[in-house]
Amino acid sequence: MNAVLCKAWGSPATLVVEDLPSPRPGAGEVVVDVKAAGVNFPDVLMIQGKYQVKPPLPFTPGVELAGIVKETGSGVTSARPGDAVVANVAYGAFAEECVVTAASLLPLPRGIDFAAAAGFTVAYGTAWHALKDRGQLRPGETLLVLGAAGGVGLAAVELGAAMGARVIAAASSDEKLAVCRAHGAAETINYSTQDLRERLKALVGAKGVDVVFDPVGGSLSEPALRSVAWRGRFLVIGFAGGEIPRLPANLPLLKGCAIVGVYWGAWLQQEPEASRREMVELAGWLADGRVRPRVSARYPLARAADAISALAGRAATGKIVIEPEA
Repeated sequence: MNAVLCKAWGSPATLVVEDLPSPRPGAGEVVVDVKAAGVNFPDVLMIQGKYQVKPPLPFTPGVELAGIVKETGSGVTSARPGDAVVANVAYGAFAEECVVTAASLLPLPRGIDFAAAAGFTVAYGTAWHALKDRGQLRPGETLLVLGAAGGVGLAAVELGAAMGARVIAAASSDEKLAVCRAHGAAETINYSTQDLRERLKALVGAKGVDVVFDPVGGSLSEPALRSVAWRGRFLVIGFAGGEIPRLPANLPLLKGCAIVGVYWGAWLQQEPEASRREMVELAGWLADGRVRPRVSARYPLARAADAISALAGRAATGKIVIEPEA
């Protein structure tokens, strides 16, 4: 089977595609024929050796997939060959076949294609955990989403609107903001042409925003934190902008607000029963159409490096997926 390999830490250009032996499942595992795999910002960091998870070289990147169960290992009763499934993995999804723990599988929702499902678990799982569990977002509150047109940002826009919040989407172009409005944003901010703080003052006045969803970091974080309301929640999702911000510690004191870390992957490991319950509930939202993952580009396995580069270059509006059989 063909698989993408990272043999040395570096840029996407260093990745290669090679023919490897088909994997076999161990106890409690299944082998999945991968039909589509989502591309995520952790993939960019992982191949550089900068992510929280640092696999031994060589390894195959990719942390989420959708496909068909090919083979099951001993003790597996929850899945059978031929089942259409969605799963997240520590790495290994950018391949024609991938070993997955049976416990991490979710049935592919009826009527959802593999590409949309493959771009669902990480972005929507992260946004759901952030907004519902860590941010305690309530109907009628105001939610600011930075990097709102990216995969996880657009998921937060969509989920926030579905949860009854007034969503303010901030992104770097009018074209991206049009996508955000189509997915539920009530207001938009183009932070390439508008001052983020001043625009927020015009939209929410002195009260501020109740919840900030920040997957970007860098220079946007401090003005967003300064715009948080009393008892607001500032959700730290990641640093796609490339810089970890140094936020003044007096701001949460003065505002009585909380800066809250969101690490979806650790939540899956630390609280497996709770996380699975919430992922099953979220999959129900996908099945009934309350959320609609946007797939902006599809790449064959041979162009996986281009797919990761496109994500790193912020070319995506929604999700980029790799389709090994394309």
